[in-house]
Amino acid sequence: MSGKPLISIVTPCYNEEDNIRELYRRIKAAIVELESRYDFEIIVIDNHSTDSTEQKLREIAAQDKTFKVIINARNFGHIRSPYYGVLQSNGVATVYLASDLQDPPEMIPEFIRHWELGFKLVLAVKPSAEGNSAFHWLRRSYYQLLDSMSEVAIVKDATGFGLFDRVVLDQIRLIDDPYPFFRGLLAELGYPVKTISFVQPRRMRGISKNNIYTLYDMAWLGMVGHSKVPLRIAAFVGFVFGGLSLVSAFIYLLMKIIFWNSFPLGIAPLVIGGFFLFGVQLIFISILGEYTGTILTYVQKRPIVVEMKRINFDD
Repeated sequence: MSGKPLISIVTPCYNEEDNIRELYRRIKAAIVELESRYDFEIIVIDNHSTDSTEQKLREIAAQDKTFKVIINARNFGHIRSPYYGVLQSNGVATVYLASDLQDPPEMIPEFIRHWELGFKLVLAVKPSAEGNSAFHWLRRSYYQLLDSMSEVAIVKDATGFGLFDRVVLDQIRLIDDPYPFFRGLLAELGYPVKTISFVQPRRMRGISKNNIYTLYDMAWLGMVGHSKVPLRIAAFVGFVFGGLSLVSAFIYLLMKIIFWNSFPLGIAPLVIGGFFLFGVQLIFISILGEYTGTILTYVQKRPIVVEMKRINFDD
């Protein structure tokens, strides 16, 4: 080592054979003017890719010893693998970016400049994106809802792309969350955040790994991990419906007594009301199940990731 401060750059990947060489080239180009002041390590954690991504990672690592690779024993999902990769960094600061080139590596020097000014957290935010505008609106609406329900303010339009000082990651390591909503976890720590706006480019090559299930998973993870409001809404609605059912029962009884021969009870209100109440109950049971599943994840204490291979790590 040269004795210069080390900055880590971490990126997760899964089946990114079309992007990984371009990503490496752009990262190296972005940091070339900073190498007089800092040492850099590039850590790529491969989530058990099924294409030629692993082969290309090995080829790059054979040529550049600062390019470090972790190969997972299996696919550990869209949350655990990136989180584990960040925790393996050793730098005084760590930059995290996606490997699909939608997080521009050219922003790394700007992150470092603001970090040098004293910010422990520097996050890129995307008020707009080159992509599906309806999806972007839906995503933004969700984070506005989460922010209104959470006890701490979530950074709006953040994707996780940014720089984290070592003290921030040390705090996260102490929390030891096995399945975190990372943006919410950063907000819980309370460090001042410097935000930098950028327009997220459209994915040019490869296929997005996000699907309905992964987006649903992240949405509920943020909700149950940082707010008790859904549980309290369920309790409140339960009390309201319970009260309405008693009032309705009393009114029906009174009407039947007064108009015994002309007031039919009817089966339609019973069927409609029964289906409605059953639907509400299932929704609230699923909310309770999400919280219970989060608790189960904590108590199981399973490893975040199991590694199959490390390349270019001294230890």
